[in-house]
Amino acid sequence: MGDCRPLGFLIGLPFAFIALILSLVGAVIWIIGECAELLVPMLHMLCRVGQFGSEPCEDAYKRNQMTT
Repeated sequence: MGDCRPLGFLIGLPFAFIALILSLVGAVIWIIGECAELLVPMLHMLCRVGQFGSEPCEDAYKRNQMTT
């Protein structure tokens, strides 16, 4: 009976590494999402402030695309 324990540990080890890798990938995606959640509203606000209410950001974007 005592001989089966190391075998069970060795069988479970790859799954533990896969779980660790997936959790690290999930943490990185979560951090990127949190940063994007903070940055996107700020970028929209800066776009509106930069235009001084003269035209919506979409119109300015379309105008810039036509000139380039």
